[in-house]
Amino acid sequence: MDYMSLWLFAAVFVFLLSGYPVAFVLSGTALLFAGLGYSLGVFDSAFLEALPNRLFGIMLNKTLIAVPLFVFMGIMLERSRIAENLLETMALLFGSLRGGIGISVMLVGTLLAASTGIVGATVVTMGLLSLPTMLKRGYDPRIATGTICASGTLGQIIPPSIILILLGDVLSSAYQQAQLDMGIFSPETLSVSDLFIGAILPGLLLVSLYIIYLLATAALKPMAMPAIPAQERTQTGRELKHQVIKQLLPPLALIVVVLGSIIGGIATPTEASAVGAIGAILLAMSRKQLNLQIMREVMQGTTRVSSMVFMILIGASIFALVFRGFGGDDLIRELLHDLPGGTFGALFIVMLVMFLLGFVLDFIEITFVVIPIVGPVLLAMGIDPVWLGILIAINLQTSFLTPPFGFALFYLRGVAPDYIKTSDIYRGVMPFVAIQILALMMIAQWPAIATWLPRLLG
Repeated sequence: MDYMSLWLFAAVFVFLLSGYPVAFVLSGTALLFAGLGYSLGVFDSAFLEALPNRLFGIMLNKTLIAVPLFVFMGIMLERSRIAENLLETMALLFGSLRGGIGISVMLVGTLLAASTGIVGATVVTMGLLSLPTMLKRGYDPRIATGTICASGTLGQIIPPSIILILLGDVLSSAYQQAQLDMGIFSPETLSVSDLFIGAILPGLLLVSLYIIYLLATAALKPMAMPAIPAQERTQTGRELKHQVIKQLLPPLALIVVVLGSIIGGIATPTEASAVGAIGAILLAMSRKQLNLQIMREVMQGTTRVSSMVFMILIGASIFALVFRGFGGDDLIRELLHDLPGGTFGALFIVMLVMFLLGFVLDFIEITFVVIPIVGPVLLAMGIDPVWLGILIAINLQTSFLTPPFGFALFYLRGVAPDYIKTSDIYRGVMPFVAIQILALMMIAQWPAIATWLPRLLG
């Protein structure tokens, strides 16, 4: 009976593999174990009496309002054909270089990440637009597919990222709980803005490592990443300059307004998300890409994604209450404290477990289920919350690329030509997985990469 909490976690994991909706697996399994524990006299039903307050707290949480607004912004920008125009412009800029199209895809992926923060939409859009072009130009299918998948996952770490919003909310509660457990009754707070600012340098580091890899591959294997022939680059310098200004400035302006207002302390992430949503509408109108049908599709897509997120959050709340009712938080605390290596050993094991869970679970599930359990324990050991949040975000980003169940791989497989083998996609992403692990190790070794900017601006 002392290990009922671990049996609960194992049962949830098994049921998730069945493919049943995550939110209902979390809540249903937790309630089933709660009933079993109550009948055996090892579970206090008073824990479930806290559920209405938990749900009411979710409803009143102003930070989470940013989720549907940023989702709306991303879907609206996707429909305004911003990716198509950016990719065409970047290809003209870098087409004379070997690997130029690959670099263009990575830079456009970075801009889309800072504009939308939605991985699925970015991977599908880039797959439809750039994969045929890259293959037509003679790119190795593995390099082409790996580049597209990696560029699409940048929305996980580069603000405004949905995962950073969810992480900020979950880690904020964990940080306050950790301080209360240590006897600090005037706890410091962690905001989503802190994570947004902390993610800027790690995000740029990751993009730089990706581009360095592409340049090195182009130098070592020039036939795998050929340049666009000179006779096909017919635009004059003036025409190219005009196109760059026309296509690049509007999305850049939106990024600067949204992120600049957060970094400058002018607006909260929630307020900035509203500005971003309005800006996306204006951008779509300026490109004459907005009508009633598109607005209906954007609203339906926003409702669908937001409903999924909040249903999982409700299910995770029920799971967390039952897990705590079985003494799971105390058990995890004891297990982590008993690990060799102290704080570093505990952090390493948690990161390893999250990495392995990423093979089969979605980042939302890991965020809502695992982090509330291990977060307070790690933060009570003195780990910086911003540093921990960025490490988790990059770790969860890696889960999108890890075979066999990486979601970015599935997204691209769905739009790739039939003659592209699934094994090509898997092999293509492996160098980028290695780069992400390298970035994770660099940030673990030098925490200032994540913490310096928040402290400077704080």
